[in-house]
Amino acid sequence: MESIVDPNKNISLYLQIKEILVKRIQEKIWTPSTLIPTEQELMEEFHVSRTTLRQAISMLVQDGLLERKQGKGTIVKPQQLFGNGKLKGFAEEAIEKGLTPESKLLRAEFRKDLYYEQSMLEVPEEEILVIERIRFANKTPIAIERSCWPVHVGKLLVSHNLDNAKFYEILEENNIILKRAKEKISAMNATLYEADILGVRGGEAVLEMERLSFGLDDRPIEYTKTKFRSDKYHYNIEISR
Repeated sequence: MESIVDPNKNISLYLQIKEILVKRIQEKIWTPSTLIPTEQELMEEFHVSRTTLRQAISMLVQDGLLERKQGKGTIVKPQQLFGNGKLKGFAEEAIEKGLTPESKLLRAEFRKDLYYEQSMLEVPEEEILVIERIRFANKTPIAIERSCWPVHVGKLLVSHNLDNAKFYEILEENNIILKRAKEKISAMNATLYEADILGVRGGEAVLEMERLSFGLDDRPIEYTKTKFRSDKYHYNIEISR
């Protein structure tokens, strides 16, 4: 288990400690809902001051990875991949609505010439995996999904049957946990190709959801564009004042 920090590095000691602790959570060395070692134990392990250690711990608390329990200590906060409005995949949404989700793979290939997608994933010089699928609910085509993944994630995904694979579950099984995502919703018109796949008229309005998902280390893991039939899919947002 890594516990070495280097004072000669250009990276601050508290950021080095944070990175090490994130790996322990990712690799489930520290499991959800369990207490982490005490401040004193961690200070002795990393050979740092209480102030430095508290900076690292505070950042992980702010990021929602750790939680302070009064009178008990600090625990690993359980991460919810699905549900409660957090990073739900299409299959999970369909099941919650009582529908049966299915997929049909259109193509899956590693590419090195998709410069915009590579820049979004912050891997400008590397291959990325592109997967295109039709998403169905109760046998009705609902969406066309085009997802892009860094090569290390792509190699995990292509080892599965991509017709029915639940990507987020595969990531979680391999200790790749999504922390947050940015989404943008746009209205546009379906091309003839898209309309034929979705069973709508050419030029009919569709909803495009663009999602960029990040892991626990705040690095991009997924860049996906999904085009939904506007008559079959609604995006609900709860707001308060």
